[in-house]
Amino acid sequence: MTGEEAKARLGRLARARAFGCHVGSDQLIQAGLDALLADVDSPSLALLAGLARREEPEAPELFDQVLNELGLSFEPPADPTAAQWAHAYWLAEEITDGSLDPATGADLIWTEVAEALDYPDALAPIVHCAIALAGQDDDRTASFEALRLDALQAARDLLGHRPPS
Repeated sequence: MTGEEAKARLGRLARARAFGCHVGSDQLIQAGLDALLADVDSPSLALLAGLARREEPEAPELFDQVLNELGLSFEPPADPTAAQWAHAYWLAEEITDGSLDPATGADLIWTEVAEALDYPDALAPIVHCAIALAGQDDDRTASFEALRLDALQAARDLLGHRPPS
């Protein structure tokens, strides 16, 4: 893992936490260790990476210090509607860059964002993909793959129609 990849991972975890996703202390510590091994430099990084299991409760605070030191802190918009849209766009970015499986990402947009926004038309294509994917059985057939590709395209389309910030 390169330093840039490690920083990107720290940034993804920061956004996940900011959007209310559960990120365990073990994940924060591992991300810190990976960043340290990738030669990322931050005064608090070694402290985070060196936490033992019994010290895990300290991880969130140290993680926040690392983010501040690296300029990676993230705060979602204060307006709840804008924050939900930011969450949708972030999930779509995670899908399109390969960090998040399209089926999982579409489901998260459906269950965590679209419902909170009262199912806006802009999210309808990805919600339809999520519903179709949820109806698939565990037999991962070509139709499942086609639905995953549809979800990926729906995420790309969502990002392509994002209003300017």
